[in-house]
Amino acid sequence: MKIAFVIPWYGDISGGAETECRRTAENLHKSGLDVEILTTCVKQFLSDWNTDHFAEGIYKENGITVRRFSVRKRDTKKFDQVNFKLMNNCRISPIEEQIYMENMINSDNLYSYIRDHGNEYDYFFFIPYMFGTTYYGSRIYPEKSILIPCLHDESYAYMDIFKNMFKSVKAVIYNSEPEKELANRIYDIKGHQIVMGAGIDTDISYNAQRFRDKYDIQKEFILYAGRRDPGKNVSLLLEYFARYKEACDGDLKLVLIGKGEISVPKGHMHDIIDLGFVPIEDKFNAYAAATVFCMPSLYESFSIVIMEAWLCGTPVLVHADCAVTKDHCIKSNGGLYFSNYDEFEGCLNYLLTDPAKRNLIAKNGKEYVIRNYSWEMVIRRYKELLDVV
Repeated sequence: MKIAFVIPWYGDISGGAETECRRTAENLHKSGLDVEILTTCVKQFLSDWNTDHFAEGIYKENGITVRRFSVRKRDTKKFDQVNFKLMNNCRISPIEEQIYMENMINSDNLYSYIRDHGNEYDYFFFIPYMFGTTYYGSRIYPEKSILIPCLHDESYAYMDIFKNMFKSVKAVIYNSEPEKELANRIYDIKGHQIVMGAGIDTDISYNAQRFRDKYDIQKEFILYAGRRDPGKNVSLLLEYFARYKEACDGDLKLVLIGKGEISVPKGHMHDIIDLGFVPIEDKFNAYAAATVFCMPSLYESFSIVIMEAWLCGTPVLVHADCAVTKDHCIKSNGGLYFSNYDEFEGCLNYLLTDPAKRNLIAKNGKEYVIRNYSWEMVIRRYKELLDVV
């Protein structure tokens, strides 16, 4: 059997869908499947979608064939006008939906390759749902198309243009049960559906003291790791942490790992430690050293970082309005959730004042990850899916 993952950009880049695609492809390849990547020449999400970073051609990355195709030139101004409305939850017309998709990231050469070589592949896996590569690519051979939407409850999901795509594909793979429930509330899905989850490397090694010594952080701290942008709700974490420091005595710090457009408030710079990007081993050491890992995002389809925190022995704190992360916490009994500042303060105080309960909660989370999301389990589910679709 030969399969291909189709994604707008590919490589060792940050992002949930990007990481999920790369690690899933690599582990399916290790298991014996013939796996390829079909992508554009754009480097990553934050790059100029009109510009090819890579030369068009065939690459080998970690043993996998990666076919990169030149991007189609787009009208950025037209796209931005429609996207601004969507970002502000405004309704758009069918014509505006078409403008959005036509001026998304697209590659005519990629679509031609799928059309001309479709008989060489058993299935195409398209990830994530909202990009031109998925929308136009999955329309070529819908009977061979499997969608990994990474769906969030956001304005883009309700666009009419996506309804036929979800209805026409052969199968849909979800990262969580709430994601599946959301998809079935919005779309009339006819194909096979499975809650797959994302695979996690469960043999993580870490050393909490090594992180504390390297960065000279000896006090208890909350950790956030990931992109620092409005979509991750990091500004709310900064606001709530500042309020917590004003209301509660103590030396608690907030440590930030990752880059983005949201800056640290000047009034609390001595309590907020911004490390930016750090080596992967430092990130795992940071998880282990943290008192609690907080993921305030409202829009997650899985959340690899909370799984990593659990594997490193740390409980998590998530926003109650994110159905996916809240569901993980409830099913695992590995974390708490808040919907307002008072609940945030109460959860923090509970975790800070009882180390024994904190360790038990973290242990529950770790067992949940190993039981459900080890690569052995996820690859088995993928192969079972390929046997039945």
